[in-house]
Amino acid sequence: MTDSSQSMQKNTRSHLLPLTDRLAQLPYWLLLAILLGLFFLWTILNDTDYNTIFKATTRGIGTTVYVSVIAYMLALILGLMVGLMRVSRSRLVQELASFYVEIVRGVPMLVILYYIAFVGAPAIVSLYNFVANPLIKAELIQALNVRQLDFTVRAIMALTIGYSAFISEIFRAGIESVNVGQMQAAQALGMTYWQGMRYIVLPQAIRNVLPPLGNDFIAMLKDSALVSALGVQDITQLGKVYSASTFKFFETYNVVAFLYLIMTVGLSLGVRSLEKRLGQYVSKPSL
Repeated sequence: MTDSSQSMQKNTRSHLLPLTDRLAQLPYWLLLAILLGLFFLWTILNDTDYNTIFKATTRGIGTTVYVSVIAYMLALILGLMVGLMRVSRSRLVQELASFYVEIVRGVPMLVILYYIAFVGAPAIVSLYNFVANPLIKAELIQALNVRQLDFTVRAIMALTIGYSAFISEIFRAGIESVNVGQMQAAQALGMTYWQGMRYIVLPQAIRNVLPPLGNDFIAMLKDSALVSALGVQDITQLGKVYSASTFKFFETYNVVAFLYLIMTVGLSLGVRSLEKRLGQYVSKPSL
């Protein structure tokens, strides 16, 4: 019997397994987490206090997801640019990118958040008004006030800058994991360095770094709770406000932790599934 037929039979049997057998194959920690989650969900549905807190805090889920997704997409773009600079042939470009990465990674995320919100944002507004001063005097556009720059936007800027440094190192490692012979072969075929990077190296590197990029998104989702320090109405901020007004700290932060765990555990399982799928496409060395 060939390997393909054996794998098809194995997949068929796995689809026919009863629910109890599938649950038995789950890791113990996940089974325990599911049981605790079901118990806590039952508590939320049947306890008046927990139900009220749950309704109050779930209004912040949209803000948490919005800030995390937008900041992560921007961090991916900026991180890829810095990662390409880190492997550039130019020594000056390498050093500039390294300076950015080492400085940003050496500063705590909360400090970056405060710095961008209360130092960087006013500086950006001042720079904009200075550059656009002729248009402002001609009354073609209006001067920008720092209060017009929403704290949600400032939080997204801070998370983008903070995580782009870490993501750039992931991209750099992925690029360097591709055999140098790939680039040499591309150049032998007449491609330029950037053509070889775009069509040959980057597609392979991105596939290699997808799992760590997924882990970074989970980390950003958790770190998005820091934006509550700026008063952004995310899950943590709404929980903080509710607990301060009712003094039900135990119940409130139980619900806040439950909401974050639902999102992060679900994403963690998705990343593990992605790792397994990508592992299936890795060619095994022939004996």
